[in-house]
Amino acid sequence: MAQDVLCEVNNCSYWEKGNKCKAKSIYVASHKGKKASNVEETDCTTFEPQV
Repeated sequence: MAQDVLCEVNNCSYWEKGNKCKAKSIYVASHKGKKASNVEETDCTTFEPQV
């Protein structure tokens, strides 16, 4: 399992200095439940906007 998860979405509540993700778990899903064939067809559903 990955030890470091990098994230450039600095308006996410899990974003941390150094482009680190501080979420306890990450959930990545394919668009509309279809089988993804490239990165553009996936989403990080863990994202939560900063308040």
